[in-house]
Amino acid sequence: MDFMAQTRIDIIDFGSQYTQLIARSLRELNIYCEISPYNNYSFESFDVVKGIILSGSPCSVHQSDAPGFDFDAFLNRLPILAICYGSQLYAHHFGGSVVRSEIREYGRANLSFVQTSAVLLRGLEQNTQVWMSHGDTIAKLPQVAEKIASTDHVEFAAYQVVDQQFYALQFHPEVYHSLDGKQILSNFVYDICGLSPDFTPDAFVEVALNQIKQQVGTDKVILGLSGGVDSSVAGLLIHKAIGDQLTGIFVDNGLLRKEEFEQVLESYQSLGLQIKAIDAKEQFYKALKGVSDPEEKRKIIGRVFIEVFDRAAAEIKDAKWLAQGTIYPDVIESVSVNGPSATIKSHHNVGGLPDHMKLQLLEPLKQLFKDEVRRVGKTLELPLKILNRHPFPGPGLAIRILGEITPEKIAILQEVDAVFINGLKAHNLYDQVWQAGAMLLPVQSVGVMGDERTYESVVALRAVSSTDGMTADWVHLPYEFLAEISNQIINRVKGVNRVVYDISSKPPATIEWE
Repeated sequence: MDFMAQTRIDIIDFGSQYTQLIARSLRELNIYCEISPYNNYSFESFDVVKGIILSGSPCSVHQSDAPGFDFDAFLNRLPILAICYGSQLYAHHFGGSVVRSEIREYGRANLSFVQTSAVLLRGLEQNTQVWMSHGDTIAKLPQVAEKIASTDHVEFAAYQVVDQQFYALQFHPEVYHSLDGKQILSNFVYDICGLSPDFTPDAFVEVALNQIKQQVGTDKVILGLSGGVDSSVAGLLIHKAIGDQLTGIFVDNGLLRKEEFEQVLESYQSLGLQIKAIDAKEQFYKALKGVSDPEEKRKIIGRVFIEVFDRAAAEIKDAKWLAQGTIYPDVIESVSVNGPSATIKSHHNVGGLPDHMKLQLLEPLKQLFKDEVRRVGKTLELPLKILNRHPFPGPGLAIRILGEITPEKIAILQEVDAVFINGLKAHNLYDQVWQAGAMLLPVQSVGVMGDERTYESVVALRAVSSTDGMTADWVHLPYEFLAEISNQIINRVKGVNRVVYDISSKPPATIEWE
């Protein structure tokens, strides 16, 4: 839905790994915001945009191709908060001095001086912990600027130019290691920019329902459902707006979890959604036969899905719209500073539909983060068994089977996965984990079962904690639980004789193995 008319904060992305965290922090304050790359920023109006935040960057202001910003267009006209690189960019542009740090400050630091009378730092404790991440430092401020915070190693940890409504931080308030970071951001958006915390799930639903009705009118809508939270919330939201004008298409690609297709289909039908269910397992298996490359597997699954979806959609006469569960991180990544070439892997959302379908896109969740989607789902009273489901990759078990896909491998992994997921639920651990699953490795190891030696497969279990998948840490599951699950898998699943647990965080590892 388009919230462009709502007052907001614009975040200018200079390529920082933390930019999305700035947006997430503002959304948690119920402030609407949008991210734009510095080289593709289109300003809306001073009636809509009430403040700008400049992000950090891996670049130095001294580089010949250093990202820039048109300060003159905005100074004195609306508040600006510059973070890390943004603060250095202003200082460099207006006569200050930015030099290479003698001591590269990265990680936790403490503010040894805080000017608490400064509105931006109101409510901060002396010596509060902050998070630094920079190779350059500001050696001299522009004449118009005033220092408002320091650490033992960084004199100008924060400064302000009150007459220009400009505020700058050398540290990152958006990172949770900055203990008063949320206070700083709330000071900026509430006290300096004058915004109100009105971007709530209830407000979103009210606006979204009205906009869907206006946008679609009496047209028919097709929605590709996956059983995941995003497409399910999108489906329920659209259904509440237009009822039976919506038809959901749910494809069984044979790569889902054990009995998942039947369980999810029953859940959708209980919500009153009109569903077209398609068993396309054999078509996917045939196309994937002999393919081991993970990127090729993703492309094949995407292509076959489109073929299956196209045939099903053609049976729904006069459909004008294709609805998708696209969420905000998907949108941000598609227009990132580094561009599509920096994509780690192909995205699994529906895309590249045949031209002859001529469907318009309806993406009601494209301005929400994953946790916001869950809150909207709660407002819509989506059943908890769907709302609290762990994320599951679009290509399904295909990217959890390293190497070639076969029906036999899928059957093995489905059984392993069922033991693991059901075990998490039985031990009340499922809701403490953001995402969990098992990987079938292209490795066989020697084992002993009874009096016989075995030579069977190895599986890796993976459980991570996260907010939206941008970063993730491995979950410290109890040893007793892991021992029990390992024992159950080896005893119950023929073809597996060894279980390992993945203790890698993202970054540097990804959540999935392919």
